[in-house]
Amino acid sequence: MTKIFIDPGHGGTDTGATGNGLLEKNLTLEIGLQVRDILQSSYQDVEVMMSRSSDITVSLEQRTTMANNWGANLFVAVHINAGGGTGYEDYVYPGVGLPTISYQEIIHSEILKQVDFYDRGKKEANFYVLRETGMPAILTENGFIDTLEDANKLKDPSFLHSIAQGHANGIARAMSLQLNPYTYRVIADGKQEGAYSNYDNVLSEVEEHLGEALKIEVEKV
Repeated sequence: MTKIFIDPGHGGTDTGATGNGLLEKNLTLEIGLQVRDILQSSYQDVEVMMSRSSDITVSLEQRTTMANNWGANLFVAVHINAGGGTGYEDYVYPGVGLPTISYQEIIHSEILKQVDFYDRGKKEANFYVLRETGMPAILTENGFIDTLEDANKLKDPSFLHSIAQGHANGIARAMSLQLNPYTYRVIADGKQEGAYSNYDNVLSEVEEHLGEALKIEVEKV
């Protein structure tokens, strides 16, 4: 069983970055919940634990302790950037080496396949959650909340879903997860929006894109 720990940044009294009517803590939670749901519904032999699944305050120490005690195979922290820039970037601990670097390469690539963000590159930083975790760890920064162009994208539920799908695709590829048998891929205008074994999830995904996508395909894999 592969154990994936998803850490939506901030929460509760810690709003994280703010801008353009958005709170980082809300965006990271929505993305994290969707990543969890995609992984659990689409792949075999995977367990997902989250540092928080609601708007509660969780310390950095609590987050890493949970992941370490659970014996996670991969730690993914989800954040939204601030500071007037634009685009997507991700971080690993300085000098961490393999396999973390290869996981970063894969996750970085898969997220950018799904979202229309400027590529700010793969980076290193001495962040607490990267330093104190006992397993490969990556921290993603998904757009700038205080830049109008990025914020407008982050206000779009379908764009948040694409971010989540990119995370899930990257995690699955990095950890060699296997799709559930008879999984159905939902493809809207040439882009995979989800992969589900549950018919209700397939129908919900199709309904989400009705009226906006020019072409919707459901492919059995």
